[in-house]
Amino acid sequence: MGRLFGTDGVRGVAGSDLTARLALDLSVAAAQVLGPAATHQRPVAVVGRDPRTSGEFLEAAVVAGLASAGADVLRLGVLPTPGVAYLAKALDADFGVVLSASHNPARDNGIKFFARGGRKLPDAVEDQIEALLGQPAPLPPHGFGRVVDAEREQEKYLDHLIASLGSGPVPAQPPLAGLRVVVDCAHGAAYAIAPEALRRAGAEVIAIGVEPDGENINSGCGSTHLDTIASVVRSQGADVGIAHDGDADRCLAVDASGQVVDGDQILAVLATELKQESRLAGDTVVVTVMSNLGFRLAMDDAGISVVETPVGDRYVLEAMLAGQHSLGGEQSGHIILADHATTGDGVLTALHLLAVLARRGVSLAEAAKVMTRYPQVLINVPADKERAAGSPELARAVQEAESALGSTGRILVRPSGTEPIIRVMVEAVDTDQADRVAHQVADVVRLALA
Repeated sequence: MGRLFGTDGVRGVAGSDLTARLALDLSVAAAQVLGPAATHQRPVAVVGRDPRTSGEFLEAAVVAGLASAGADVLRLGVLPTPGVAYLAKALDADFGVVLSASHNPARDNGIKFFARGGRKLPDAVEDQIEALLGQPAPLPPHGFGRVVDAEREQEKYLDHLIASLGSGPVPAQPPLAGLRVVVDCAHGAAYAIAPEALRRAGAEVIAIGVEPDGENINSGCGSTHLDTIASVVRSQGADVGIAHDGDADRCLAVDASGQVVDGDQILAVLATELKQESRLAGDTVVVTVMSNLGFRLAMDDAGISVVETPVGDRYVLEAMLAGQHSLGGEQSGHIILADHATTGDGVLTALHLLAVLARRGVSLAEAAKVMTRYPQVLINVPADKERAAGSPELARAVQEAESALGSTGRILVRPSGTEPIIRVMVEAVDTDQADRVAHQVADVVRLALA
């Protein structure tokens, strides 16, 4: 049996892969591993979720498991994942638990744990939790935990978001005054907090995707369906559109004409602004191998160094912590502003992106010109991932592709971390060349590794 924890917690089809029994067992194990040792009081855990129907019974199982293992529980209600991470730190909890499957459809759900301070767990700690599954749990030494409804604590997260925009003298007007913004909350965890944060910051807000019914999360809306928000931005004459996913740990945008501005472009805007203000630690930004070639060239022009990691915001965060960097993220819109958050935060990212536009007095389209997005073609090929590393045919195909692309293109071939597929990504100045080279390499994968 493979490892239970994936790249972002434990996920699966609710009630099938992710059952109430598993949720309870994981929580009992987590309380033993993440609770403080050698203390004379019960550990404290914060628990939040997105609006999925399955989140209700899974939350009940998690809370029962934690309390039975002797942890006091602060139940935060429906709240973005980064909000749970922030409150884990702000409320001095020993750990946090989030029930969400992010951008996945409503049938899925997941369980993610945060350590003290709102930090993601290292693999070794996840392995400790997994090793305790099915083992008899000792009676809690300080009695069973108590459960408190703590939704009122969400206000602390909202205050934090607004305070992150600056704590200097009171400005003549709010930081986002004059901006007309459409925000798509994907009928997810940010349905209340994201529009409220934007309004408090001074924006005129048109909110969509804010009527969660437990089944409509991410359905035809949010960061995975940008055509929806693009249409509303155009019809409403808005300046910009902001799109979140189901747990609001990511942010993508569209400009006034409905053109998509992805995570690379948002990072480029934020990085150059922070450098100009001498607030970009080490004049460095951390990205993954999937970041667009145009981003790297733009950062080089701006005198900003780029640190590259494998795909996954956890790897971005690890590199940021190791190098004490303040900014990092992914093309998908997971942006980490380390001066204000311990994980990717879509609402925080949106506020800071919009604040740049308001301060500069420029449109999103104008700001995004800081980088040229190279044509990028991605093909997912079902294949035997284990054979990819040792395939001479694939190695030759990649070498030939690199020669054909030269210095104005890039190829990346990597196995998926979650599916039995090989991802072939090619960038080039010319779209036709990128498409042609990507399909040539994909054909080799199909023939050699199928």
